Amino acid sequence: MSSSPKDKAKTPEGFSNLKTKTPPKNSVGMPAIKAAVGHAVKYMNPADALKISLKLNQKGGFDCPGCAWPDPDDARSFLGEYCENGIKAMAEEAQNKTIGAEFFANHSVDELAGWSDFEIGKSGRLSEPLFLASGATHYQPISWDDAFKKVGTHLNALDSPNDAVFYTSGRTTNEAAFLYQLFVREFGTSNLPDCSNMCHEASGSALSETLGIGKGSVTLDDLYKAELVIVMGQNPATNHPRMLTALEKCKKNGGKIMAINPLPEAGLVKFTNPQNPYKLLTGGTKITDVFVPITINGDVAFIKALLIKLLEKETIDGGVVDEGFIKEFTHGYEAFVSDLKTYNFEDCLQASGVSKEIFDEAFHLILNNNKIIICWAMGLTQHQNAVDNIRELVNLLLLKGSIGKEGAGTCPVRGHSNVQGDRTVGIWESAPQAFLDKIEAKYGFKPSPKHGYSVIDAIKAMYEKKAKVFFGMGGNFISAVPDTLYAAQALANCNLTVHVSTKLNRSHLVTGKEALILPCLGRSEKDYQKTGIQVQSVENSMGIVSSTKGVLEPCSKKIISEVAVVCGMAHATLKNRTKINWLQYKDDYNLVRHDIQEVVDGFDDYNSKLKQPSGFYLPNGARYRNFKTKTGKANFSLNRLPKWKLKDGELVMMTIRSHDQFNTTIYGLNDRYRGIYNERRIIFMNRDDMATRGFKEQQVVNLKSEFNGVVREAHNFKVIGYEIPKNCCATYFPETNVLVPLDSFAHTAKTPASKSVIIRVEAITPERLS
Repeated sequence: MSSSPKDKAKTPEGFSNLKTKTPPKNSVGMPAIKAAVGHAVKYMNPADALKISLKLNQKGGFDCPGCAWPDPDDARSFLGEYCENGIKAMAEEAQNKTIGAEFFANHSVDELAGWSDFEIGKSGRLSEPLFLASGATHYQPISWDDAFKKVGTHLNALDSPNDAVFYTSGRTTNEAAFLYQLFVREFGTSNLPDCSNMCHEASGSALSETLGIGKGSVTLDDLYKAELVIVMGQNPATNHPRMLTALEKCKKNGGKIMAINPLPEAGLVKFTNPQNPYKLLTGGTKITDVFVPITINGDVAFIKALLIKLLEKETIDGGVVDEGFIKEFTHGYEAFVSDLKTYNFEDCLQASGVSKEIFDEAFHLILNNNKIIICWAMGLTQHQNAVDNIRELVNLLLLKGSIGKEGAGTCPVRGHSNVQGDRTVGIWESAPQAFLDKIEAKYGFKPSPKHGYSVIDAIKAMYEKKAKVFFGMGGNFISAVPDTLYAAQALANCNLTVHVSTKLNRSHLVTGKEALILPCLGRSEKDYQKTGIQVQSVENSMGIVSSTKGVLEPCSKKIISEVAVVCGMAHATLKNRTKINWLQYKDDYNLVRHDIQEVVDGFDDYNSKLKQPSGFYLPNGARYRNFKTKTGKANFSLNRLPKWKLKDGELVMMTIRSHDQFNTTIYGLNDRYRGIYNERRIIFMNRDDMATRGFKEQQVVNLKSEFNGVVREAHNFKVIGYEIPKNCCATYFPETNVLVPLDSFAHTAKTPASKSVIIRVEAITPERLS
């Protein structure tokens, strides 16, 4: 009997051999070198590993498929312009095993669903297109022509183009993403949800409103020259390890670092640069000058407390705020000051969970510096009040005049390698009309002006059977989204689910009535087309567009590029009614870039600029105090404190990554920087909260959340005492995504509130254990 979609979506609830150690106070160094080499040797061909190490993130090489941290404009390290997790990403993509017909004949979908996410991901590279027929138990090979016909048949059978959902992962290149959204718009819908909806959508919304651009305003050089860098809701040592090198340079130049986070992360304590023999011998660089252990979602309260004290100091001594900047470049200052006066400092400080002693240290760093950069990630963006979090940070920077000058500004740190580029070239369910008008002028069809589904909307539409085809361009949708069991049923309600992927993941096992897996080239592989090996492009966290060109031979002759997938699907679906010669694009990607420069602002002379070794910067008005907002100026905003309160026995939970993880990809079962080995079913709790509940170390518990009357459960987690504020706890995703309500999301942006889930922790009785 076939397992239900919900059963297939769940991560296995059994335990491994958990071991714990005291979390280290230092990061990277020799342990990181050892871990990186270990993954390369274990999972890659040695010759391939060497090729990759020499070309990864190098000029003329290929872009890491992991995070979106920028590469230096000038010289790059000959020892390797990558990090430990970059090598883990490559060991995942370029692993020396392939899987195809024989593998899937031997393993049913139900069997594979019982494997851990780690086992699924390490099963091997996908080597040929696969089809799961209605009622079938095993995937079987299918030709590319038949796969494209299958997609086209399903799409053309829909009552409306709006009955299809076209998802995009952040690893898709600019060329593939542009063609993908172009096909979707010519097909007739705007249903283009993407991974931005789940991470930095709140950043884009808040920054567009306040500064006129939904991206950060700083460069790497600004980080080196900042007087103060504030790192909020972010764990660079795991998620963006090369960022630590930039923070080290900032420190060397006399800058200070403030870390604001519920957990003390090893990478922000001390960093041992693995490319500096002296640092390896002497023990590294202290990174954080002030660590602020904030309560989960206490960010607006903390920033508001800082703002109150800064204005008080301005009233007494003057010279605290940048009056000239505020008068010339901002709007709404008086309303902002008036609103701030309605708040009480002590109330804000208490809501933040920060002690007065630590607050004073943080306050004096901000008071005495004016070249300030604030960096943040999903610790700020995945709350119901996420947009308020970002707007309040902008208020602080505007008050200090720390926008649009050297060494100062906003720095949202993007997670996936080209998630920002995808949005730039049109992957957006609510694209501006000016962009749609350019598409109409260029191609002769009128794109739908109606806003499409975001991720949250798409899941609801599939669950309600309003959307009947799901197409995923990369990613691991079921493991990335909130409310796992609801989302699993949503996918199962579809007539067809399609995933373009390099390797197997859990989303391939939670299917519609029919399913396709379309294997594509990895970033590291050569892309052979009629006009030769193709170059593609990506955009990093700081708005630099650069080339990426693979160096390895494709792992199979039956895999094709994402560009070829889109062109084949478009040709098979639109047939004679298209106004576009789709097949020409897959032969020569220069033609794609020529079109992009006509449709997307900032890409003038795209093909020529892409030949520049370091790439080129896209326009960024906020960087030069040219604020393209409705007021024409940078806008102060009014933001409220979060209103939620915990009842007796409740905790607020945030989902986090382990160190052996990138997004939903599980590289291993260790979390070295938090002292966890061989296990992922963990809940980190304050030891006082453990004592109140009578919990012992490694006790097995169940977790429950309740939202709008719906109870959600996650079973079998081991309690680990940790340095985390009282009434707070942390768990790994995707294991606890099942607890995140689909209808709990950020206002305006709809990012899921995965970092502020109210739960109860319940001991498992002996009867239930047996």
